Amino acid sequence: MQFTRTAIPDVIIIEPKVHGDERGYFVETFRADKLEEFLGYKIDFCQDNESKSSRGVLRGLHYQLHPAAQTKLVRVIQGRVLDVAVDIRKNSPTFGEHVAVELSSENKKQLLVPRGFAHGFVVLEDDTIFAYKVDNYYSPENDRGIAFDDAALGIDWKIAHEELNLSAKDKTQPKLADTQDIFEYGVNYYTPRVLPRQGSQRA
Repeated sequence: MQFTRTAIPDVIIIEPKVHGDERGYFVETFRADKLEEFLGYKIDFCQDNESKSSRGVLRGLHYQLHPAAQTKLVRVIQGRVLDVAVDIRKNSPTFGEHVAVELSSENKKQLLVPRGFAHGFVVLEDDTIFAYKVDNYYSPENDRGIAFDDAALGIDWKIAHEELNLSAKDKTQPKLADTQDIFEYGVNYYTPRVLPRQGSQRA
């Protein structure tokens, strides 16, 4: 399993080793011991989520506030997406910058999106199945978002704006400069998880 820090060092690309032959393949998609050895701290994932989407669906940019902040470990089971993590930690040297990585069933890359980042993805192929782990439960009162088309973020979603398919909520998210509901760089947000209330996680 290979771990690579991106231009924003806290965002990490994970590439599992694929063992294949004429019968098919086998891959370890998650190893807590190897991940924690690389990171130097423990992540206690508590929930797995999965979504299926057609080409052009854009989900994001989403995050949850402390104390319900989430780390996400995301991957694609079928199809292809452009996955994006945006640093929303005030006073961070990379505040407002983003990492964009193509994840697919072919390359089997995963992206670790830590607490303090907004996350989103756009689907590049029909019938794409997207899966991810989180280390905190969905918290409606702490659910927040940033506008996917905030020009200050400079994200190239690789699909024309008129072809995008967004939820009503994601069409009206605020720009990063217009929200105070963000994180502070240097603060440890890895506190015990918040127990869930009614509601389900939405990617």
